[in-house]
Amino acid sequence: MNKSTLIEQIKTKASYLCVGLDPDINKIPKHLLSEEDPILAFNKAIIDATKDYCVAYKPNIAFYEALGPKGWKTLEQTLAYIPNTHFTIADAKRGDIGNTSKLYARAFFESMSFDSITVAPYMGEDSVTPFLDFEGKWVIVLGLTSNKGSQDFQTIEDKAGKPLYKEVLAKVASWGTTEDTMFVVGATHPEEFKEVRAVVPNHFLLIPGVGAQGGDLNLVSKYALNDEVGVLINSSRGIIYAGNGTDFAEKAKAEAQKLQLGMQDILKTRGII
Repeated sequence: MNKSTLIEQIKTKASYLCVGLDPDINKIPKHLLSEEDPILAFNKAIIDATKDYCVAYKPNIAFYEALGPKGWKTLEQTLAYIPNTHFTIADAKRGDIGNTSKLYARAFFESMSFDSITVAPYMGEDSVTPFLDFEGKWVIVLGLTSNKGSQDFQTIEDKAGKPLYKEVLAKVASWGTTEDTMFVVGATHPEEFKEVRAVVPNHFLLIPGVGAQGGDLNLVSKYALNDEVGVLINSSRGIIYAGNGTDFAEKAKAEAQKLQLGMQDILKTRGII
């Protein structure tokens, strides 16, 4: 999916919501355990309930890899079930030397046809640019995350007082374009988006952490949105585990709709729709 199509979907749905498909067999509703594939049944119900309110889905690959070969099959079937109107993100956080990165890219872009993949940039240019060789696909690079350990490296300052994450943003932005490169920026410190936008004003940002992790939709949107919207806000646990009974899908739908309505108000206030 190219940038103009993604923006069109956002404006049409008045939503920049991404739903994280992170199914834990120990957390999904118990009545689904009798299904032939409980995880797939869960994912399908979540997709059916939320597809009208979001523009993207982001399976976290670890939740499928942990299940072995069956998990990979479930991932493929889940991807096939997502409507082709929605942007798909393989949250795989890959990143290795060039030849290996190229094979990772082939796995997720050709074998499974994801629109994008998350990538860790620590090994440098030759670990990122192989993902950019696939026309119409996106690389989503870890920029400034909000986990506790992010402070170990990302905010270390050089002699001029410039934090490392800003160098990463600027360097990676020079390798790709706003048509094929996004950045992951965590939601729990919304004031930092002003610093991020000073470096990458026109790139899309994938923003996890709204909902169960405490990120505030209004504050994040205030600082992160640009004139083209330029953000995908991800919510995983806050939507998919909103309920754990037989009405779990209805509860997920209500949470997704709540976020979408909030986004609609923001987009109208900003004059974007």
